[in-house]
Amino acid sequence: QVQLVESGGGLVQAGGFLRLSCVISGKFFSGDIMGWYRQAPGKQRELAASITSGGSTNYADSVKGRFIISRDDAKNTVSVYLQMNSLNPEDTAVYYCNVRHNLFQNRNYWGQGTQVTVSS
Repeated sequence: QVQLVESGGGLVQAGGFLRLSCVISGKFFSGDIMGWYRQAPGKQRELAASITSGGSTNYADSVKGRFIISRDDAKNTVSVYLQMNSLNPEDTAVYYCNVRHNLFQNRNYWGQGTQVTVSS
């Protein structure tokens, strides 16, 4: 089983920054993709950024140049970070940490979510 624990959300003014953290424990595979998704009120959940086990990253167009995803692999855990800079009110959402496999669709785990609110 995989467990994900997120932290780091909060309230920030436009132009500010936040860093989200996600500690993932369990068993890992080479095809795992760690990601941060977000869901704004009344909108569908969308990918913000992802990173593979090999370190390749992918970003939504709306966050490119402002967000940076990174990971730190320890013996039994993987920590995934999302550095969010130049935040704007459109970034307001619940942010979810995710682990999925690039081949096995039933391997798909979510954190509980952390609220990010950007005031104008």
